[in-house]
Amino acid sequence: MPIYHTLGNIPHKRHTQFRKPDGTLYAEELVSTEGFSSLYSLVYHAYPPTIVKELGEPYSVEPKIAREKHLKHTSLIGFNIKTEDDYLQSRKPVLVNSDLHISLAAPRKSMTDYFYKNSQADEVIFIHEGTGTLKTGFGKLKFEYGDYLVIPRGTIYQMQFDGEQNRLFIVESFSPIRTPKRYRNQYGQLMEHAPYCERDIKRPTDLETHDEKGDFKILIKKQGLIYPYIYGTHPFDFVGWDGFHYPWAFSIHDFEPITGRVHQPPPVHQTFEGHNFVICSFVPRKFDYHPLSIPAPYNHSNVDSDEVLYYVDGDFMSRKHVVKGQITLHPGGIPHGPAPGSVDKSIGKESTEELAVMIDPFRPLMLTEDAVNIEDGDYYKSWIF
Repeated sequence: MPIYHTLGNIPHKRHTQFRKPDGTLYAEELVSTEGFSSLYSLVYHAYPPTIVKELGEPYSVEPKIAREKHLKHTSLIGFNIKTEDDYLQSRKPVLVNSDLHISLAAPRKSMTDYFYKNSQADEVIFIHEGTGTLKTGFGKLKFEYGDYLVIPRGTIYQMQFDGEQNRLFIVESFSPIRTPKRYRNQYGQLMEHAPYCERDIKRPTDLETHDEKGDFKILIKKQGLIYPYIYGTHPFDFVGWDGFHYPWAFSIHDFEPITGRVHQPPPVHQTFEGHNFVICSFVPRKFDYHPLSIPAPYNHSNVDSDEVLYYVDGDFMSRKHVVKGQITLHPGGIPHGPAPGSVDKSIGKESTEELAVMIDPFRPLMLTEDAVNIEDGDYYKSWIF
């Protein structure tokens, strides 16, 4: 999110001497994206961020593909993913392609004995259940139900949960996550017609400098492998930083719906974008107000993209028998639409209370073994009268 932010102490000019009270230098680090051509931040550490004491053997967390090619409307019962204590072990990739991985997670415990860094992807973590704090060197971000946590690649973090009942919907993007271009002016500011603005963005607060030496385990993900690193200093030793590259959060409850006289297409719900995919938010809203409007969505042929819908909460007007955490995948190549009876039933209704996250990728998604294990095999028959 292109908003300048700063916390802690920084020198008056960048790339100049910045000394500790004892006269030694703080360690400056440039954290940059797309080489030196996109967003970056300057970080000032108590110690150089390069002190590696030990390297462990990497291990694979590559998704295990069960169905590479398919043309079948699919439903996954997401809350059937089992809870696990460990945060990383609880993350189960279910739908993947070369642009993004979609995972479900139900961790019970906070991260206490290690830190995590995804070096291959930006992460968008949607908080379906649970509250807590995302802890990074940039500061703290408190999260709750409905928050999207946007964590740029290369950010070392820990998830601290307030309780053991946590459900997460996670998108790993191999391109930067951005706000939709059509909502921004030439200077990057969100414009008046955008469904949210900078006031809605939660930025890190409460910078704590951990001036500590010791053995600090950081699990780093790169190209489908986890590399165990032991660093000699605490990764959250930032004394100050400034720039545009840092984790941030946005609540789905702050998304202001765009409505019209007739049914509006999915792009009005767009919240974020990556390369070859978009993320949309369906929120409670007034229905169309043309006297002959049909609130239910029309049948749609996905010609160029798959469509993924993650059901969060509320009453879903277009489909019966929906449960929280359910995922539907409508692959490109065949039409889909409202369930039988939903069209007539929607006429005359004035509003909906549905809450959902939608992802439209422009490359076909593959199903993993974890996805097949929670699949509702008869979903494709749900349009039979």
